[in-house]
Amino acid sequence: MTTVLITGFDPFGGEKVNPAFESVKLLPSAIVGARIVKLEVPTAYARSAAVLEEAIERERPDAVICVGQAGGRSALTVERVAINLAEASIPDNDGDQPVDRPLREDGDAAYFASVPVKAMIRGIRDHGLPAFVSYTAGTFVCNAIMYNLLYLIDHRFPGVKGGFIHVPYEPGQVVGKPNGTPSMPLATIAKGLEAAVEAAVKDISDGGAGSGGIKSGDPAGAMGEIH
Repeated sequence: MTTVLITGFDPFGGEKVNPAFESVKLLPSAIVGARIVKLEVPTAYARSAAVLEEAIERERPDAVICVGQAGGRSALTVERVAINLAEASIPDNDGDQPVDRPLREDGDAAYFASVPVKAMIRGIRDHGLPAFVSYTAGTFVCNAIMYNLLYLIDHRFPGVKGGFIHVPYEPGQVVGKPNGTPSMPLATIAKGLEAAVEAAVKDISDGGAGSGGIKSGDPAGAMGEIH
């Protein structure tokens, strides 16, 4: 049976909730026949990598999809690339606030997602929800866990597919924030995540046949503010 490990972060930056793991918790235990393993990870550079590595070792998944909050984005954004840089404008949950620090001294400058990014976006859109490619996961812990995931796949777990999805605030988080700050209900986020996972599982079953591009002219890219 195909196994997909899906992670979401705990709250950070003064927020009381994190829509990443709250939406992950709403996912079913199986999606198109694949076993879904859900894992909360700390919003901390070092500990998130350690928790993730332990989970991959334990579960031996076929794919890992990490989920994080991107306050200010109005759609689900599937990340294309993670960079070997830790630089934080706020401390992580362990008080670490790196500046201009590599995540892995022996890692590549960047790694590309190995999940079918564009097929996942098509899957989300086919369910009537907004989704875009993002070409920057920032330099905070979201980028860090994506980079560490792809580093671990490259060095320890060949054959595993890996990727990352950013999700918007949930409505309760925008109370008191500037007018116009976007949000999305948790159930809607979860619906989008389920569609993305479905596309990833089908791609595994098809041996990678489902990872083709979005139609020419489709505004799939240009998402991704630094955070």
